Amino acid sequence: MPGPLSLFSQILLGTAPPAGAAPNSTDFPGANPYPTVKEQRSFEKGLLEKTNKSASDVILYDNRIVVFKMESDVMLYVVGSADENEVLLYNVVLSLRDALGILFKGATDKRTIVENYDLVCLTIDETIDDGIILETDPVLIASRGLLNAWEFGKRRLAEGLRHM
Repeated sequence: MPGPLSLFSQILLGTAPPAGAAPNSTDFPGANPYPTVKEQRSFEKGLLEKTNKSASDVILYDNRIVVFKMESDVMLYVVGSADENEVLLYNVVLSLRDALGILFKGATDKRTIVENYDLVCLTIDETIDDGIILETDPVLIASRGLLNAWEFGKRRLAEGLRHM
């Protein structure tokens, strides 16, 4: 019986390389097959080139299953090992796309993602933690991401007021 599904990374890339904004979830042991920034950039560039030519949303690249969706001028990727379930990985990328669409009121573009990078990271964190899929309901993901952002903001404000 296989173990729990684990992802290598989630990548957000602009449509022109190397404009990458990649909150990769590769902090857990053995997850990052590309330990240097140069290797990561090479992987991202090759991935972008291959997916720009692909007619499918699921590909095998560098012995990994990659599912992706184009959203305005941003590509959303979820990368898993070659033996993972591509349907579940595809569901994750759709959930992430839909949650970001809810949070940004449909304006999921490169500029919005860069301006709200903290919220994007919280959204990814609510979807996947240490490579384990936590949630695939975009409404729950978006609401938890907003709740975490709200709680973080309240704590920062309280700390600021205490130091005055």
